[in-house]
Amino acid sequence: MTKGLNVHTSSRKLQSGVSVLAFLSLGLLTAPAMAQTAPVDPVQTQPAVAPQAAINIGRIRVEGNERIDSQTIISYLPVQVGQPATPLAIDQSVKTLFRTELFSDVQIVMNGAEMVVSVVESPIINQVVFEGNSALSKDKLREEVTIRPRGVFTRAKVQADVQRIIELYRRSGRISATVTPKIVELPQKRVDLIFEIDEGVKTGVSSMNFIGNKAFSDSDLSSVVVTKKSIWWKFFSSNDNYDPDRMDYDREQLRKHYTNRGYYDFRVVSSVAELSPDRKDFAITYTLDEGEKYNFGRVTVKTENDKLNAQNLERVIPFKNGDLYESDLIEKGVDNLTFAAGSAGFAFVDIRPRDEGNPQDRTVDVTYNVREGARVYIDKIDVVGNGRTLDRVVRREMLLSEGDAYNKALLERSKMYVNALGFFKDVEIKEVPSATADKTNIEVAVTEQPTGELSFGAGFSSYEKFIFDVGITERNFRGRGQNVRARISTGSIQRNIDISFTEPHFMNRDVQAGIDLFSSALDYSEYTSYKSESNGFGLRLGYSLNGYSLLRLRYNLRSDDLSYGTTSTQCDDLIYSCGTGVTSSVGYTLSFDRRNDFVQATRGWQAIARQDFAGLGGDVKYVRSELEAHWYYGFRKDMILHLQGLAGNITPFGGDAVRINDRFFKGGTTFRGFENAGIGPRDQSSTYALGGQTYAIGTVELGIPNGLPEQYGLKTALFVDFGTLGGVDDRLKMSGSTVNTNIVDDMSLRAAAGVTIRWKSPMGPIQFDISQVLSREDYDKTETFRFSQSTQF
Repeated sequence: MTKGLNVHTSSRKLQSGVSVLAFLSLGLLTAPAMAQTAPVDPVQTQPAVAPQAAINIGRIRVEGNERIDSQTIISYLPVQVGQPATPLAIDQSVKTLFRTELFSDVQIVMNGAEMVVSVVESPIINQVVFEGNSALSKDKLREEVTIRPRGVFTRAKVQADVQRIIELYRRSGRISATVTPKIVELPQKRVDLIFEIDEGVKTGVSSMNFIGNKAFSDSDLSSVVVTKKSIWWKFFSSNDNYDPDRMDYDREQLRKHYTNRGYYDFRVVSSVAELSPDRKDFAITYTLDEGEKYNFGRVTVKTENDKLNAQNLERVIPFKNGDLYESDLIEKGVDNLTFAAGSAGFAFVDIRPRDEGNPQDRTVDVTYNVREGARVYIDKIDVVGNGRTLDRVVRREMLLSEGDAYNKALLERSKMYVNALGFFKDVEIKEVPSATADKTNIEVAVTEQPTGELSFGAGFSSYEKFIFDVGITERNFRGRGQNVRARISTGSIQRNIDISFTEPHFMNRDVQAGIDLFSSALDYSEYTSYKSESNGFGLRLGYSLNGYSLLRLRYNLRSDDLSYGTTSTQCDDLIYSCGTGVTSSVGYTLSFDRRNDFVQATRGWQAIARQDFAGLGGDVKYVRSELEAHWYYGFRKDMILHLQGLAGNITPFGGDAVRINDRFFKGGTTFRGFENAGIGPRDQSSTYALGGQTYAIGTVELGIPNGLPEQYGLKTALFVDFGTLGGVDDRLKMSGSTVNTNIVDDMSLRAAAGVTIRWKSPMGPIQFDISQVLSREDYDKTETFRFSQSTQF
């Protein structure tokens, strides 16, 4: 049987406390929560009944308890055996037991020297049930309430959860929602708690009105605020209802919009939400005072430290005299000054900007007061949230250790390094107060994400028909930051197998070491009877030169078997391209990275130089050189310009020619709009690519807004790829003493433009490339569509 909370369940008289069952008789919980009054503290309304005389307690006896041990109850009491049982002591004992929330009724009486503690234990909640809800799911409501099954039932907790539910409905636009809690009594002092919900009618926004705006239209300002007008076809909108908290946020958004466009004196005079007579919609009206446009006036930096040059600091401020006033630039100036001082060795600075408007000439003078703060040292660094990754993997990316002086600039860069590991979805570094005044604790809070990746790709082309690629990668093997990869790529023409292992801190030093095993095969027999097989291994070492540059060293040993046709005579026709040989090479990679983020850069640049020298033993001699450069500029979060340049050359020495498998092949993912090996020198008689000794490729890519919410994970970009590839050995172009006209080698311009779509799907990242070739040679192999996909685990 279901009972309201106002049902009388006990007529027992309270002597030293008030039973929770008597609470139910007050009838305060049966009315809808909107009409509820503040709860009455039973401890204050019913004082304990104390004995007439203060005598020493000889024995304490507990009765009425079923679940809670008597000794546990006695341990809660502020008085014990041998102490006087004063009225004050008994009163405090009653209150203490009530505060545990374990009891609905407490009585303490003295029977001679024996103290008798009679208790009625609070009911245990069996289950929490929600009835009448449709707009909000039960899971959403369960997340909001604090009462849980197997918890103790108290009236205060029920009242608090009722208010939480009502507030949740209010934020979703249902201001008339009511919640009535009820209980179902069960055996063994258990209860089911039922929240009966009347959701009421959802209130929308009939209109968004702006009064006093001249510089910006109503439609402009409507796009600034988060609250939107209710429109019937906006099914998934959650911001088209009245929410006072959201209106406060909208006021701040309007202020930012105006003050970042020169309106220094702007203010929101009032914001009013009027409910329509039918109580279905609100009309929201903002009254604005725009004021006049201002420019920045004098910009001054004042410092108390002679070692911090004020004139040098002024150079990093992102605005100057005469620029249009933007409020956000003032805070950006604080950040720039903080990092500038930190880079100069002064991490402990207190920077306080002060702006002063001059209505006469409509300028804003800004003064930055830079003061050296108290020196603080790092007491302890804690890493939290890393259930799988070992602490040392995170700590070795930190540029600060326990005992070092606190440095905000180094902490921010440490955060970037930890995030660049790719092991964590989110990284937050914050200060935690220490027990010592001149010390602080650092907490590195991380949220782990999948680091294993099962990837596959498939494609079709008129040249290679079908391509399939599958690989497995674990970037955080055993939680030690080690990288293990195995990949197989196969198609009708080529096959590649490679296995690699990387230890980021070899022998516990800041040295990266790795080994690679690989095997590849090309089969052009369908077209030219050309085949190749390569097997080998490589060793790698890398270490940081400073915070922005990295040097990697490598050694590779490879055995190649290149054949053409079935007889050695046929192979002699391509003597500079085929045969059996061993390549032994050493090389290095030198990289410089000044991006603001290693994962998703929006500013900065990166440059990489690579060189390999073959001839340290083996049968092949050459020098291979490559350059790579990137530049990023973000106009906004979803509009980032990325410029990329790639160039390479391979030059033989000692009379050797460059074998076909050492030449450069471009196309596919390296030059969109063309197939793999789709551009460059080609034998027209067999239509297969010969590869080139020199290439240069440029890319311009601009991210563009697609109008979709960020949580969909879809990003789009426009791109243009342009470049050239060519330069085979002249001896390859000869057939005896005559020129082989079938060998074409035009280092002409190739170009393609198109759209790239990247989707972080539930199955893993997917990329689509749709291309239109702008410039090509007749013998090039083109494609208009390519996709690839990977799945994380």
